[in-house]
Amino acid sequence: MDIVLTYVNGLDPVWQKEYADAIGGEAMTKRYRDWGTLKYLLRGVEKHIPFAEKVFLLVSSDSQVPSWVNPKEVHVVLHKDIMPKEILPTFNSTTIEMYMHKIPGLGEEFLYFNDDMFPVMDCVKEDFFKDGKAVIGFAHHLFAGGKYKKRVRNSDHEARRALGMKPGLLFVRPQHTCSPMLRSQSEKIYAFSEAEISRRVSRLRTTENFNQYLFLDYLYYKGLTTGGKISNKHLSPAVHSPEAICSNILNPSTKLICINDVHMEEKEFERYRQEVTAAFETHFPEKSRFEL
Repeated sequence: MDIVLTYVNGLDPVWQKEYADAIGGEAMTKRYRDWGTLKYLLRGVEKHIPFAEKVFLLVSSDSQVPSWVNPKEVHVVLHKDIMPKEILPTFNSTTIEMYMHKIPGLGEEFLYFNDDMFPVMDCVKEDFFKDGKAVIGFAHHLFAGGKYKKRVRNSDHEARRALGMKPGLLFVRPQHTCSPMLRSQSEKIYAFSEAEISRRVSRLRTTENFNQYLFLDYLYYKGLTTGGKISNKHLSPAVHSPEAICSNILNPSTKLICINDVHMEEKEFERYRQEVTAAFETHFPEKSRFEL
């Protein structure tokens, strides 16, 4: 089982210039803010997912790779290695997700991690894959209000179309956690949907995009998911204090946690960042093999 990790450092001057050119300004959003916690995600992988084989770090350019990353243990993949040049540079994670299965050397079973998801308790392979099937929970929705749910519905409808199914009144949404994927199945739906994917990808997010759920929904409708759930807790500064987030790092009740960023004043962000980083340093005090 391999791991694919997408990462953006919004403080990188090279990235900032490309982003400013793309949006016609110098605005920065919380989506690209770096909490400085990537090393703790990798320490979590080493400590709590020791059966992971290769770890791939998917970034836009070499300037995005932190100086502490050990290139002998982390396989760096650039967007240009797997994505069509006509859609680069891309600042849209849903576009990047359409091409992850093209990573050279990627194994059949892999976990897709965003850089805000952290293993904090010991895991076993069966937490993610059982008998060749992906372990992940699904919810059902009727209304697609908001940009995010429209992308979720788009993905559901395309997965159904690829399998000869008609769109339903309800659409499915996988749980918000790391995503267990099967490379061969991702290749199959990509081959079927390539023209539609190419029509919908964009450098910045739109309501027409698909997202990674396209591949998970395809597994779901093919009967290649188990119906179980990954042990995960979603934490957000919008509703959780720094103390609450740190408590879940130091005394976790789930195997993974997701710490989503939100819009907040810089002073408040810095308070959260410092306390969360200190808690991670306590939980993961030793360097991993992924660090120099």
